[in-house]
Amino acid sequence: MNYLDNTTGRYNVGVVGATGLVGTMMLSLLAERNFPVGTLRLFASARSAGKTIAFNGSDVVVEDATTADYAGLDVVFFSAGGSTSKALAEKVAAAGAVVIDNSSAWRSHPEVPLVVAEVNQHALRQMPKGIVANPNCTTMAAMPALKPLHDAAGLVRLVASTYQAVSGGGVEGVEILREQIVAGAETCADLSYDGSSVDLGTPRKWSVPIAYNVVPLNYVLGEDGYTEEELKLRDESRKILEIPGLRVAATCVRVPVFTGHSIAINVEFERPLSPETALELLGKAPGVVLSDVPNPLEAAGKDPVFVGRVRRDTSADNGLTLFVANDNLRKGAALNAVQIAEVLISGQF
Repeated sequence: MNYLDNTTGRYNVGVVGATGLVGTMMLSLLAERNFPVGTLRLFASARSAGKTIAFNGSDVVVEDATTADYAGLDVVFFSAGGSTSKALAEKVAAAGAVVIDNSSAWRSHPEVPLVVAEVNQHALRQMPKGIVANPNCTTMAAMPALKPLHDAAGLVRLVASTYQAVSGGGVEGVEILREQIVAGAETCADLSYDGSSVDLGTPRKWSVPIAYNVVPLNYVLGEDGYTEEELKLRDESRKILEIPGLRVAATCVRVPVFTGHSIAINVEFERPLSPETALELLGKAPGVVLSDVPNPLEAAGKDPVFVGRVRRDTSADNGLTLFVANDNLRKGAALNAVQIAEVLISGQF
């Protein structure tokens, strides 16, 4: 099966949201991984139209995503937010391209596969809308580690506490942390031990300041007092791992880290699974690297998910506790999208 079959071996590629953090990373990875790009077209909002972005030695002019004609493209990567994907993805797919969407717009749609390249690429066999979805960057960090453990022992319960970098909130999140760090540094001479003398200004984006702090309320509340981020982790884990009844409880926390999401995970299985066996399985799992102390600095700029601190969860039957970290812009978003395209080109799924 090959959705991207052609006679030239080169593919006409589009990137919607090319000027954002993830879009920029996608372009870097397309070049780094020698993706067989024939023609490259870049799209963004009207305010960015007309700008040029360098790719493989050439300057590519950014087009207005809303008014562009997408005919002739083979694959289009979307990373411009859910509203843009909802407005344009079907139009682009109808013009003949496979859409690989990085937003939340299509993840729960029953006719859109939600794919982690190392975990469930078989889901690409059914893609009736011509759209495939990338999971949330936090879900992405957990899936390569949980899949081999689930296959071995049958996952029934997942409890996750996340430590999410500000770059998951886009350029704005990075700028806010940088500004608040500078503002805090200016008052360090008078810093009391409780931090009460630090003036970081009015909170932006998050409910409280992010610098020198942690924020346990990520965006808006939804069902049963859980945030959208927490519900994404629940629903996406169920869909990717094909466990509709999986019991999930998540607390998603934003931390003052620029790049790299981490998750403390407690899992319970149908059958016993020792830490030693789990480590053996994880050591062989694609996209996973074992680490004594997995952390965001280790993961930044790297492709794999780093996993460690594997031990028994003594509070649960057949339980394990582990810690994972990954680069939320790379594997958490852009890399997985490019890997999905590579799988589609190969036809081996």
